[in-house]
Amino acid sequence: MTRAISILDIARVAGVSHSTVSRALHDNPLISADLRFQIQKIAQEMGYTPNAVAQSLKDQRTHTVGLVVTTIADPFVGRVVRGIEEVAQEANVNIFLGVSNNDPEREMAVIESFHRRRVDGIIVTAARISAEQSERMAHIHVPAVLINQQAEVGFDLLHTVSVDDYDGACQAAQHLLDLGHRAIGYVGAGNRPRSNTTRLQGYRDVLTAAGISPQPAWIKTTPPDHRYHSEDEADGRQLTLELLEEGVTAVFCYNDMIAVGALMACRERGIPVPEGLSVVGFDDIEIAQYVTPPLTTIHQPKLRLGQLAMEMLLDLMAGKPVVDQVLATELIRRTSTAFYR
Repeated sequence: MTRAISILDIARVAGVSHSTVSRALHDNPLISADLRFQIQKIAQEMGYTPNAVAQSLKDQRTHTVGLVVTTIADPFVGRVVRGIEEVAQEANVNIFLGVSNNDPEREMAVIESFHRRRVDGIIVTAARISAEQSERMAHIHVPAVLINQQAEVGFDLLHTVSVDDYDGACQAAQHLLDLGHRAIGYVGAGNRPRSNTTRLQGYRDVLTAAGISPQPAWIKTTPPDHRYHSEDEADGRQLTLELLEEGVTAVFCYNDMIAVGALMACRERGIPVPEGLSVVGFDDIEIAQYVTPPLTTIHQPKLRLGQLAMEMLLDLMAGKPVVDQVLATELIRRTSTAFYR
């Protein structure tokens, strides 16, 4: 195996001391511009690569950030990660990726693994960090930003960026009411406790304000222990089949993949969408515009969520104050919803 080129190797070729080479490679003004150029040229020609570990020990920074995602299979995650990467690349920060599979203990284990790798900061998507775990994070003294935090506790010690789940749900429910629907179902996600509770409340409040009492049979929720993205679609199909027995004419789904499952259930039963059932999703993932019919949904600014989380983390890493952020959602009207006939 070829030995890595060291500063001592460069010093021998350049005919200078190793400290002079070190200063030249770091653009130290104590070394003349001509000599810096010559040494840097020799280093490049010899294929010298700086030792990142040694550099991090010197400046107390590794220029790395740990990113925890629920699963790489979720299309929602892809756009968020892209936003994070855009800002990180501009700041010359590298990303380590870890997967939690919606398991809070696994999530904490990944975070602690990142800490042992001496990352400069941590971002967690769809975080499930409990109050006890937040205290553990406080003790590791690594700046952290949570995206769409899911645990139902306060977080004075951590910073968050999220979307307005309540308003998004209100927009979805109001859209169906405006189309004349009165028997409106809701299919929620039990493995997303905080946002599911908030979206369900928005749905209930809008129906109640319209003089409609949401029936318990109209509300279905997927199991709380589901960890994998593929289960949303299967649950959406099964729970929509159950809702069809309750006589609903429209359904608001926690996310787009559950809504895709609802479309599958309608196809299985020979029920046309939107004539027989209007369907609304949440997230506006890319597939939403390509399914048949294209899905009416609530748009989350996924790219901006990632960008803002990384911007906040960079500020925290620089010792600057940050303020938690809540981003607006937007109803995207497509052809999976129609007037009730």
